[in-house]
Amino acid sequence: MIAFSRTRFDTPCRIEIENSHEHFHAHVELDGGVAIRPGDKVRVHGDPIMIPFGQSATFDRIATVERATPIERLWTKFAGHFEMTELYEVSFTPGRLA
Repeated sequence: MIAFSRTRFDTPCRIEIENSHEHFHAHVELDGGVAIRPGDKVRVHGDPIMIPFGQSATFDRIATVERATPIERLWTKFAGHFEMTELYEVSFTPGRLA
């Protein structure tokens, strides 16, 4: 039955956001070094965050981590190998490259 049961827990997290000409990113770090594995889901709670251009900010929030079942984890790894091929671009050029 463990292959079909999901575990869910809340944990504090820190969100770092930057919206500038050099960087545009948002990073979430879970407290306690919680590792996220294939198929796991993380939901950060709270109001949407808006950062004006040229600024950065850090927020502390609560996140809910939902662990994937072993079957979901296996499927995610399997499907990920096929989706990776979408990143490849292959072309054939006639003749020799100098």
